[in-house]
Amino acid sequence: MNFFKRNKRMTLYPKLITDALRHVIYPGTKKNIIDSGMLADNMRIDGMKVSFSLVFPRETDPFMKSTIKAAEAQIHYSVSKDVEVTIKPEFKSAPRPEVGNMLPGVKNIIAVSSGKGGVGKSTVSANLAIALAKLGYKVGLLDTDIFGPSMPKMFGVEDARPYAVEKYGRQLIEPIEKYGVKLLSIGFFVNPKVATLWRGGMATAALKQLIGDADWGELDYFILDTPPGTSDIHLTLLQTISITGAVIVSTPQKVALADAVKGIDMYTNDKVNVPVLGLIENMAYFTPAELPNNKYYIFGKDGCKNLAKEMGVPLLAQIPLVQSICESGDNGAPAATNPDSITGQAFLSLAQAVVTVVNRRNKEHGKTKIVRVNNEH
Repeated sequence: MNFFKRNKRMTLYPKLITDALRHVIYPGTKKNIIDSGMLADNMRIDGMKVSFSLVFPRETDPFMKSTIKAAEAQIHYSVSKDVEVTIKPEFKSAPRPEVGNMLPGVKNIIAVSSGKGGVGKSTVSANLAIALAKLGYKVGLLDTDIFGPSMPKMFGVEDARPYAVEKYGRQLIEPIEKYGVKLLSIGFFVNPKVATLWRGGMATAALKQLIGDADWGELDYFILDTPPGTSDIHLTLLQTISITGAVIVSTPQKVALADAVKGIDMYTNDKVNVPVLGLIENMAYFTPAELPNNKYYIFGKDGCKNLAKEMGVPLLAQIPLVQSICESGDNGAPAATNPDSITGQAFLSLAQAVVTVVNRRNKEHGKTKIVRVNNEH
């Protein structure tokens, strides 16, 4: 008879348990559960109570229940029938898909970009996504501005907290959905009153999680609201996913147009080769609410229109500057939610133009290749 069965004042310790579990064979590997690496690192012993987890490949494992029962029986046999055993199942998390396969259900990825800040790029991104949804498309929107996220406020979901769901053997972030748009932003996970002081590596790691560890599902259009300028964030996007095309947002001002040219070059240079689908002229003219037929070109006239002609790309829209655009964004109800308004109609026209140029691009060009970086200097 086992010595410990006769010794009522025995003391449990981890090796007693692991030695017992070495006699339990897991049919999936035909090895014992210790050699199979199934014992989780969470064993707890309290007097004659022991608890731990066994890690199985998936929730539907056909051997799970029988293996847990066998483990419990073996501890009672090899150690003591007086041991109170608690065994919980855990499940292996499938690895994140490789670069290029992170968004298998997404048909088109559109980067909304600008050479400089302050031109209304995020406003355009939000309204374009909502307008596409209103046209009947499945739409996702990712706020890729890690250091200055704005989408939670623009959609009126600042207090929302995404939760994890179990899918495909992985824990995936469930995007927030509003106005028919699936939305994620780092703003959901950080304190909005505290500056995000992260080095580039932390920011890009967070961005990859929002792309590859989220349940985006089937989407016709995946809109990327990118930070202004060119940065690590842009390079990470180009290295991680195949971007269908970029739209460049600018105001008619010469200083903004000069930076827009740099934004176009970022996507069209030989190392990147992302098609520029067109330009969007934001704040093209000012229209007072009391004089809806009047246009005042306070930032200059047709700056983007002329640049688009010069660069050989389409002018997708000229969005007017009206007070309601700013107010609706601040109130969490972007202008495109009201398609009967002047600005709502402008964003619906923009969405239709984007659909047209994307369809043309897909007929004329193959899938964009992900940028490969050579580390040699």
